[in-house]
Amino acid sequence: MPDFLLAPFTTGPSVDPLQVLVRLVLGLVFGGLVAVVYRSTRPAAAGTRSFSVTLVLLSILIAMVTQVIGDNIARAFSLVGALSIVRFRTVVRDTQDTAYVIFAVVVGMAVGASNPWVAVAGIGVVALAATLMRTKPGPTSTSELYYLLHVRLGLGHDAQSVLGPVFDAHGTERRLVSLATARQGTSIDVTYRVALATDEAASALVKGVNRIDGVQNVELRRVDPENP
Repeated sequence: MPDFLLAPFTTGPSVDPLQVLVRLVLGLVFGGLVAVVYRSTRPAAAGTRSFSVTLVLLSILIAMVTQVIGDNIARAFSLVGALSIVRFRTVVRDTQDTAYVIFAVVVGMAVGASNPWVAVAGIGVVALAATLMRTKPGPTSTSELYYLLHVRLGLGHDAQSVLGPVFDAHGTERRLVSLATARQGTSIDVTYRVALATDEAASALVKGVNRIDGVQNVELRRVDPENP
Protein backbone atom coordinates (compact mmCIF):
# COMPACT_ATOMS: atom_id res chain seq x y z
CA MET A 1 0.00 0.00 0.00
CA PRO A 2 1.37 3.50 -0.83
CA ASP A 3 3.01 5.39 2.04
CA PHE A 4 0.65 8.36 1.73
CA LEU A 5 -2.26 6.01 2.53
CA LEU A 6 -0.51 4.39 5.49
CA ALA A 7 0.80 7.64 7.00
CA PRO A 8 -2.47 8.79 8.63
CA PHE A 9 -2.69 5.47 10.48
CA THR A 10 0.91 5.28 11.69
CA THR A 11 1.25 8.64 13.42
CA GLY A 12 -0.15 7.37 16.73
CA PRO A 13 1.03 4.59 19.03
CA SER A 14 1.40 1.21 17.36
CA VAL A 15 -1.47 -1.22 17.86
CA ASP A 16 -1.18 -4.96 17.53
CA PRO A 17 -4.10 -6.06 15.34
CA LEU A 18 -4.03 -9.53 16.89
CA GLN A 19 -4.47 -8.09 20.39
CA VAL A 20 -7.34 -5.94 19.19
CA LEU A 21 -9.03 -8.97 17.64
CA VAL A 22 -8.51 -11.08 20.76
CA ARG A 23 -10.04 -8.39 22.97
CA LEU A 24 -13.07 -8.03 20.71
CA VAL A 25 -13.58 -11.80 20.65
CA LEU A 26 -13.35 -11.83 24.44
CA GLY A 27 -15.90 -9.02 24.49
CA LEU A 28 -18.18 -11.24 22.42
CA VAL A 29 -17.64 -14.24 24.72
CA PHE A 30 -18.09 -12.29 27.96
CA GLY A 31 -21.06 -10.39 26.51
CA GLY A 32 -22.60 -13.76 25.71
CA LEU A 33 -22.06 -14.81 29.33
CA VAL A 34 -23.76 -11.62 30.52
CA ALA A 35 -26.72 -12.45 28.25
CA VAL A 36 -26.81 -16.02 29.62
CA VAL A 37 -26.93 -14.69 33.18
CA TYR A 38 -29.70 -12.31 32.18
CA ARG A 39 -31.77 -15.00 30.45
CA SER A 40 -31.29 -17.39 33.36
CA THR A 41 -32.24 -15.00 36.16
CA ARG A 42 -34.91 -12.83 34.58
CA PRO A 43 -38.44 -13.94 33.64
CA ALA A 44 -39.07 -14.58 29.98
CA ALA A 45 -40.87 -11.82 28.08
CA ALA A 46 -41.38 -10.51 24.58
CA GLY A 47 -38.34 -8.23 24.68
CA THR A 48 -35.94 -10.65 26.39
CA ARG A 49 -34.30 -11.99 23.20
CA SER A 50 -33.72 -8.52 21.74
CA PHE A 51 -32.37 -7.24 25.04
CA SER A 52 -29.95 -10.19 25.29
CA VAL A 53 -28.54 -9.40 21.84
CA THR A 54 -28.16 -5.77 22.91
CA LEU A 55 -26.08 -6.83 25.92
CA VAL A 56 -23.70 -8.84 23.72
CA LEU A 57 -23.28 -6.06 21.18
CA LEU A 58 -22.84 -3.50 23.95
CA SER A 59 -19.96 -5.47 25.47
CA ILE A 60 -18.17 -5.63 22.10
CA LEU A 61 -18.72 -1.94 21.37
CA ILE A 62 -17.49 -0.82 24.79
CA ALA A 63 -14.39 -2.99 24.34
CA MET A 64 -13.79 -1.18 21.04
CA VAL A 65 -14.34 2.26 22.59
CA THR A 66 -12.01 1.49 25.50
CA GLN A 67 -9.22 0.55 23.09
CA VAL A 68 -9.81 3.67 21.01
CA ILE A 69 -9.56 5.89 24.08
CA GLY A 70 -6.56 4.18 25.67
CA ASP A 71 -4.78 6.66 27.97
CA ASN A 72 -5.71 9.71 25.88
CA ILE A 73 -7.89 12.01 28.01
CA ALA A 74 -8.63 14.37 25.11
CA ARG A 75 -9.85 11.45 23.02
CA ALA A 76 -12.06 10.32 25.89
CA PHE A 77 -13.79 13.71 26.06
CA SER A 78 -14.14 13.76 22.28
CA LEU A 79 -15.85 10.37 22.29
CA VAL A 80 -18.17 11.44 25.09
CA GLY A 81 -19.24 14.40 23.00
CA ALA A 82 -19.67 12.29 19.87
CA LEU A 83 -21.67 9.57 21.63
CA SER A 84 -23.88 12.11 23.43
CA ILE A 85 -25.85 12.60 20.21
CA VAL A 86 -27.18 9.04 20.54
CA ARG A 87 -30.64 8.88 22.10
CA PHE A 88 -32.22 5.69 23.45
CA ARG A 89 -35.99 6.15 23.24
CA THR A 90 -36.93 2.64 24.37
CA VAL A 91 -38.03 2.54 27.99
CA VAL A 92 -36.21 -0.12 30.02
CA ARG A 93 -39.01 -2.23 31.47
CA ASP A 94 -37.35 -2.90 34.83
CA THR A 95 -34.65 -1.34 37.00
CA GLN A 96 -32.82 -4.68 37.07
CA ASP A 97 -32.53 -4.50 33.29
CA THR A 98 -30.72 -1.18 33.72
CA ALA A 99 -28.27 -2.94 36.04
CA TYR A 100 -27.58 -5.50 33.29
CA VAL A 101 -26.87 -2.70 30.82
CA ILE A 102 -24.26 -1.31 33.23
CA PHE A 103 -22.99 -4.87 33.72
CA ALA A 104 -22.37 -5.27 29.98
CA VAL A 105 -20.66 -1.86 29.83
CA VAL A 106 -18.27 -2.69 32.69
CA VAL A 107 -17.44 -6.10 31.21
CA GLY A 108 -16.65 -4.48 27.87
CA MET A 109 -14.46 -1.86 29.56
CA ALA A 110 -12.55 -4.53 31.47
CA VAL A 111 -11.84 -6.51 28.30
CA GLY A 112 -10.85 -3.41 26.32
CA ALA A 113 -8.52 -2.31 29.11
CA SER A 114 -6.73 -5.70 29.14
CA ASN A 115 -8.23 -6.79 32.47
CA PRO A 116 -10.14 -9.94 31.49
CA TRP A 117 -9.92 -11.40 34.99
CA VAL A 118 -11.96 -8.46 36.28
CA ALA A 119 -14.66 -9.43 33.78
CA VAL A 120 -14.44 -13.10 34.74
CA ALA A 121 -14.70 -12.38 38.46
CA GLY A 122 -17.50 -9.86 37.92
CA ILE A 123 -19.55 -12.25 35.81
CA GLY A 124 -19.19 -14.98 38.44
CA VAL A 125 -20.14 -12.74 41.38
CA VAL A 126 -23.02 -11.04 39.58
CA ALA A 127 -24.37 -14.39 38.38
CA LEU A 128 -24.26 -15.73 41.94
CA ALA A 129 -25.95 -12.62 43.37
CA ALA A 130 -28.63 -12.55 40.66
CA THR A 131 -29.37 -16.24 41.18
CA LEU A 132 -29.63 -15.93 44.97
CA MET A 133 -31.85 -12.84 44.79
CA ARG A 134 -33.97 -13.99 41.87
CA THR A 135 -37.60 -13.10 42.46
CA LYS A 136 -39.87 -16.08 42.22
CA PRO A 137 -43.31 -15.41 40.73
CA GLY A 138 -45.97 -15.41 43.38
CA PRO A 139 -49.28 -17.17 43.11
CA THR A 140 -51.58 -15.59 40.56
CA SER A 141 -55.30 -15.64 40.38
CA THR A 142 -56.64 -17.82 37.61
CA SER A 143 -59.75 -15.66 37.45
CA GLU A 144 -57.82 -12.70 36.01
CA LEU A 145 -56.55 -12.26 32.47
CA TYR A 146 -53.57 -10.03 31.79
CA TYR A 147 -53.09 -7.87 28.71
CA LEU A 148 -50.83 -5.17 27.32
CA LEU A 149 -52.89 -2.23 26.14
CA HIS A 150 -51.21 0.11 23.60
CA VAL A 151 -52.98 3.43 23.05
CA ARG A 152 -52.00 6.33 20.80
CA LEU A 153 -53.31 9.70 21.97
CA GLY A 154 -53.19 13.09 20.33
CA LEU A 155 -50.79 15.56 21.89
CA GLY A 156 -52.36 17.58 24.69
CA HIS A 157 -54.32 14.70 26.26
CA ASP A 158 -53.33 13.38 29.67
CA ALA A 159 -53.31 9.57 29.47
CA GLN A 160 -54.06 8.99 33.15
CA SER A 161 -57.07 11.28 33.36
CA VAL A 162 -58.45 10.26 29.97
CA LEU A 163 -58.05 6.49 30.28
CA GLY A 164 -58.50 6.15 34.04
CA PRO A 165 -62.33 6.06 34.12
CA VAL A 166 -62.44 3.38 31.41
CA PHE A 167 -59.89 1.25 33.28
CA ASP A 168 -61.88 1.61 36.49
CA ALA A 169 -65.05 0.50 34.70
CA HIS A 170 -63.67 -2.63 33.02
CA GLY A 171 -60.35 -3.61 34.67
CA THR A 172 -59.30 -4.81 38.09
CA GLU A 173 -55.68 -3.68 37.93
CA ARG A 174 -53.46 -1.48 35.75
CA ARG A 175 -49.80 -0.46 35.61
CA LEU A 176 -48.00 1.96 33.29
CA VAL A 177 -45.34 0.14 31.26
CA SER A 178 -44.04 2.73 28.79
CA LEU A 179 -44.68 6.23 27.50
CA ALA A 180 -43.22 7.72 24.31
CA THR A 181 -43.92 10.28 21.61
CA ALA A 182 -44.89 9.30 18.05
CA ARG A 183 -45.44 10.90 14.66
CA GLN A 184 -42.67 13.45 15.19
CA GLY A 185 -44.01 14.50 18.56
CA THR A 186 -47.64 15.05 17.53
CA SER A 187 -48.92 11.97 19.37
CA ILE A 188 -48.23 9.98 22.52
CA ASP A 189 -47.90 6.19 22.67
CA VAL A 190 -48.74 4.80 26.10
CA THR A 191 -48.69 1.15 27.17
CA TYR A 192 -50.46 -0.27 30.24
CA ARG A 193 -50.49 -3.75 31.72
CA VAL A 194 -54.08 -4.39 32.68
CA ALA A 195 -55.88 -7.22 34.47
CA LEU A 196 -59.39 -8.08 33.33
CA ALA A 197 -61.92 -10.53 34.72
CA THR A 198 -63.23 -11.94 31.42
CA ASP A 199 -62.65 -11.87 27.68
CA GLU A 200 -65.85 -9.87 27.36
CA ALA A 201 -64.29 -7.19 29.56
CA ALA A 202 -61.36 -7.03 27.13
CA SER A 203 -63.70 -6.30 24.24
CA ALA A 204 -65.56 -3.72 26.29
CA LEU A 205 -62.30 -2.06 27.31
CA VAL A 206 -61.13 -1.69 23.69
CA LYS A 207 -64.50 -0.26 22.65
CA GLY A 208 -64.55 2.12 25.60
CA VAL A 209 -61.03 3.41 24.96
CA ASN A 210 -61.69 3.74 21.23
CA ARG A 211 -64.67 6.02 21.92
CA ILE A 212 -62.53 8.49 23.89
CA ASP A 213 -61.89 11.78 22.14
CA GLY A 214 -58.24 12.05 21.07
CA VAL A 215 -57.56 8.30 20.85
CA GLN A 216 -56.01 7.47 17.46
CA ASN A 217 -55.23 3.78 17.82
CA VAL A 218 -55.90 0.94 20.30
CA GLU A 219 -54.20 -2.46 20.52
CA LEU A 220 -54.77 -5.13 23.19
CA ARG A 221 -52.48 -8.16 23.48
CA ARG A 222 -52.66 -11.09 25.92
CA VAL A 223 -49.57 -11.70 28.11
CA ASP A 224 -48.39 -14.30 30.59
CA PRO A 225 -49.58 -13.32 34.11
CA GLU A 226 -46.36 -14.68 35.65
CA ASN A 227 -44.18 -12.27 33.62
CA PRO A 228 -45.11 -8.68 34.46
